[in-house]
Amino acid sequence: MPSADESDLSWEWRTPHATAEFLRAVPVRWWLSGGSALDHWLGQTTRTHTHSNVSVVRGDLEGFVANLPPGFSAWTSVSEEEGLIAFADAPTDADLHPVVIRDDATQTFVLMVNVEDGADQAWIYKRDPRLQLPWSKAVLDVGGIPTGAPEVQLLWKALRPRPEDDLDKDAVWPRLSDEVRGWWERAILSIHPHSTWSIHVRSPFAPAKASWNRKKS
Repeated sequence: MPSADESDLSWEWRTPHATAEFLRAVPVRWWLSGGSALDHWLGQTTRTHTHSNVSVVRGDLEGFVANLPPGFSAWTSVSEEEGLIAFADAPTDADLHPVVIRDDATQTFVLMVNVEDGADQAWIYKRDPRLQLPWSKAVLDVGGIPTGAPEVQLLWKALRPRPEDDLDKDAVWPRLSDEVRGWWERAILSIHPHSTWSIHVRSPFAPAKASWNRKKS
């Protein structure tokens, strides 16, 4: 049984365009997420990636898996302690960890599928359902490929930022509008106030660093 730790798996990284082509026949809503989304939004690869990420909402996960190209299978885990199990064997009411897609011929994994929350009209932050965005703001059309908005990807990364998350934020932040920066800063103060990324936002010694706290010139 394969380990549930993504770092223990053998991965084949795919570009956003290759990922979109791979999922061309999947009829449910999906979108690039994580580092894959940020690089595609930026239009460049900013760092080395071990795997490619997409997201789907929980209600669409079964349809997503059922329409994968032939020769590929879905695996998941229901706890960090247990190894991977076939998606078909997972309890239907389980709080699934990310689903990973395997090329059965090569035994390599080609895609990590993050399970997110959403309703018909809005994306819902899985960690705090008070935070919602219209789908048109949460998922952008970037060159014909559905792509998670950069501020949403940075919000996911804000809980416990890793060195690679710091690199992502440094690459993306200068390209964000003041409006988007303000939304992210308010969200992180409300939902992840203890994140290391929130320090510059809430610091009484540097209040002007918060986009929403700047005086308009």
